[in-house]
Amino acid sequence: MKREDLPDILYDSLKKLGGRSNIVDVCKYVWEHYKEELEKSGDLFYTWQYDIRWAATELRKTKRMKSVENSPKGIWEII
Repeated sequence: MKREDLPDILYDSLKKLGGRSNIVDVCKYVWEHYKEELEKSGDLFYTWQYDIRWAATELRKTKRMKSVENSPKGIWEII
């Protein structure tokens, strides 16, 4: 797994969580479903929870996730 994989992983995780979730529950979901890949990812293993926020920004840039202004505080929502 590489950092560049995280936007798609985040999008798929949010989709499976009903299209929206808070950051903690998204991170729990990612850990539960991608633990082995994360453990083998080198330095990403130590930074993935920071990098998942970067992935959210990337999804917003590509219009796959609602902007901060259009979602409730602390909630990530896909479009």
